[in-house]
Formats: sequence, C-alpha cells, structure tokens
Amino acid sequence: MIANAMQADTMRERLIVGLDVPSLKEAEKAVRELDGVVSFYKIGYQLAFAGGLDFARELASGGKKIFLDMKLLDIDNTVAKGVENIVKMGMTMLTLHAYPKTMRAAVEAARGSELCLLAVTVLTSMDEQDVIDAGYEYDPHTLVLRRAEQALHAGMGGIVCSAAETEAVRRIVGPDMAVVTPGIRPAGSDHGDQKRVMTPADAIRSGSSHLVVGRPIVAAADRRAAAEAILDEMRSA
Repeated sequence: MIANAMQADTMRERLIVGLDVPSLKEAEKAVRELDGVVSFYKIGYQLAFAGGLDFARELASGGKKIFLDMKLLDIDNTVAKGVENIVKMGMTMLTLHAYPKTMRAAVEAARGSELCLLAVTVLTSMDEQDVIDAGYEYDPHTLVLRRAEQALHAGMGGIVCSAAETEAVRRIVGPDMAVVTPGIRPAGSDHGDQKRVMTPADAIRSGSSHLVVGRPIVAAADRRAAAEAILDEMRSA
C-alpha cells in the first residue's frame, strides 16, 4: 500500500532525524535525548553496519517510525527478496535508486504492506558537474523530474530529492506521494558536504512532506534544543 505521507498530523511526524553516528551506543544516547520531541529516525549505512538493523527493529517495535536509507540497486530478484525481508522488519520507509526496473520489482515485493518505498532521484551532495561526471546527459533538475515521473508510473510511495526541486516534483507526482528532502540546514548553519540545501521553513513551503535532518541535530551540543528549534522553523512555514 502506498503511504499517504501528507496526512501527517504534526510537524513532529514530518521531521526525520538522521542517526548518522558511528556507534550503536551513540545512537541510543541520541534517541534518549530526543525522546518526546522526535518520533521518526533515519538509519543509513554507517549505523546499519554497526548493529543498526537490530536497533531499527527495536525502535519500530517500540512505536518509533524508521526510514531505512539503504538506496537499494541490484538485479530485480535480489531487490525483491531484500524488500520482502525489510517489510517483515516493520520499517516505515525504504530508499532505492530510481531505476525503473528496480522500482517495479520493489513495488511488487512490497505490495499489500505498509512500507513506503522512496525513489532516490539525485543525491543532494551532487551538483551539475557531478552528474556530468557520472555520465548523465541531463542536468540535476531535469534528471530529478524525469526520475520523479518514472517513480510515479512505477507505483512508488514517494520521492527523495533536494528541496530546491520539490515544487516542480509536486507538479508531477501530485499531492499524495511523499516528497522527502535531505540537505536541510537551519539558516546560518554549515552546509557540510551538501550542495543543494534549503532551510526547514522554505522546504515545508515548497511542498516537502518530510525533512531529513542529520548533523544539525545529532552533532549539536544540545540535541533536544536543536530539534525543537528546527520544529519551530517548520511550524513557521
């Protein structure tokens, strides 16, 4: 079943905190510090390979929502079998690269479940030269829109893109698909390795259903205060 992410009742349900930390101990500490403020977490490669998959199951069984950021891409059967097991883990969202065959295999494997499949369009760390170097004939914006259309036709639950492309993506996918935007940085903060970024309020105004925020929260001296400040920015949109 395709999740209708725009039905989220509060901004708290639309903020996804990236647990981009080196150890399970640090992830557990971050979740404790954010308890009552954050209910949705992203687990990617770094934590997944440090015991994060079992931690993801634990958080999900405790009522938290989990965005498993695996960016799957492989032959159809391998992707399908992986998705089938991820469904059993109780995850809320899962990323895969927006290749049409990959998306169709994943959609079929997740059919009948609550898992929202997200198509990764162009990484927010990539600019036009990076896309050219990767061998694509499109600029990042055009490539994002092409992949958004392909994701819609494949039956995906949502899109991952830069907030700079959200408004244009919304015109393609309509109001109900999730549009999840990483590369979110509060006004005046360091962009790090992100090249296509936007503030929380601007991202919400542009049509993002969910914002993924990692370092501005998990690297903050006071994680709870940092998360609350970002939620305030989101509510001001």
